[in-house]
Amino acid sequence: MERTYVPFTEWEEKSKQIEYTESTPLLNADGTLNAKGWARHNVFEYDRNLVKKGIISRKEWEFYQVSNGKLTVQLNFANINAGGFATAKLIDIEHGNEIIDCTKFFLGDKFIPPKKGDVPNRFKVNVGGAELDFDTRETDRRLWFRCVTKKHGVVECDFTMDIPEGFENITTVLPFKEDPTRYFMTTKQIGMPCEGTMRIGSDLYEFSKDDTFAFLDWGRVNTIHEMVWYWGAGTTYITDEKGEKHSVGFEITWAIGDESNATETCIFYDGKVHKFGAVDVETFPKDDKYMDPWKIISEDGRFNMTMTPFFDYHTDLDLKIGRMHTHQVHGLWSGDVTLDDGTKIEIKDMYAFCEYVENRW
Repeated sequence: MERTYVPFTEWEEKSKQIEYTESTPLLNADGTLNAKGWARHNVFEYDRNLVKKGIISRKEWEFYQVSNGKLTVQLNFANINAGGFATAKLIDIEHGNEIIDCTKFFLGDKFIPPKKGDVPNRFKVNVGGAELDFDTRETDRRLWFRCVTKKHGVVECDFTMDIPEGFENITTVLPFKEDPTRYFMTTKQIGMPCEGTMRIGSDLYEFSKDDTFAFLDWGRVNTIHEMVWYWGAGTTYITDEKGEKHSVGFEITWAIGDESNATETCIFYDGKVHKFGAVDVETFPKDDKYMDPWKIISEDGRFNMTMTPFFDYHTDLDLKIGRMHTHQVHGLWSGDVTLDDGTKIEIKDMYAFCEYVENRW
């Protein structure tokens, strides 16, 4: 499918996407959505007491993924109003297997995470014996997690990631046409250089900033019961014609809610957001075709990439009151992306992932 590149200013004028730059209340007093759009930092003021919720419609999570393209660590805390969980996973994506999953559950609305994920804050809790400490500072973030398992003994994660000066993210607020009180607000902070360790019993796994990036998926949502989404992200280093090193990454999410005012799609170049339009995958990968190549392109031609999968990390989390059925597909990506000034960057065999999720919460 051929797409024509449209300069950012021209595309921005024609699109209906709304960028917020000033502090804005997320919700009105009656719980209806006040803001619909996107921002380079989280400027949306979240008041959980205004959320009009069902038993599990209000969800708050902090999800981190650390990967060097061979090993992936996932640290997650989720509060879904009726309960929640804290998780530490180590996945060997190079050989296609999960090494450990340490998950602890809780009931009730016990733990209230911070209102924003991209400003200094600290979230420190003990969930059913799993201790976690997510400490975000001005220039870095430390993640610490410890739990005890019967099979492996002590499991402990200790990671530090850089937050460079002027580092941007993409925060989006997407409404649902079915209900003016329902929305999906996330902050995706992609491509933070990361180092640290994960210890599982006597085994130690080490990660270096030379080849390891971390990202944050921070969510404060009030959703409809059934949703489907795609989400892809990744970062790598490239060297330009002058021999200078740069980080280049991307964030693509689609199929969630009403994208009339914003799409969760952008390129990160040296930590700065370069916004582009909606994306789609040419061939729908369901029906056991997740390991086929994924051709993903944007409406404005600025994202043109193909993922060649090497591992489908399939999970099915069934909490009885809700279920998440996931295919997180890891692969090598090749193609090109175009920055706001028209600079086209060729990418070959970059590690990244894209997932397909069927969600009933």
